[in-house]
Amino acid sequence: MNTILIKPIITEKSMRLAKTGVFCFFVANKATKGAVSDAIHTQFGVDVTEVRTSKTYPKIKRSMTKTKRSFKTAPYKKALVMIKKGQKIPLFELGEDKESKAKKS
Repeated sequence: MNTILIKPIITEKSMRLAKTGVFCFFVANKATKGAVSDAIHTQFGVDVTEVRTSKTYPKIKRSMTKTKRSFKTAPYKKALVMIKKGQKIPLFELGEDKESKAKKS
């Protein structure tokens, strides 16, 4: 069951969204919204209100070296998970602490 959630997405934009109660995760390509919701609820113990998914397909890229080799990028699926107000996921609290310290300085 833990294979549904691959890893959290930790970027500046995802940390901004985490303050509003929206958390970003890379999920398995065949994961459904219901399965993502259940996995978040069991792993972190929070109540999920909404799940949005986005799928990115592989693209063919060419290298700019003399050999001109081409390769495919990896496909992935990400989920934006909204939880109830007042609840938090501890993975995303680290970034908030750093920003609050920077503002105080």
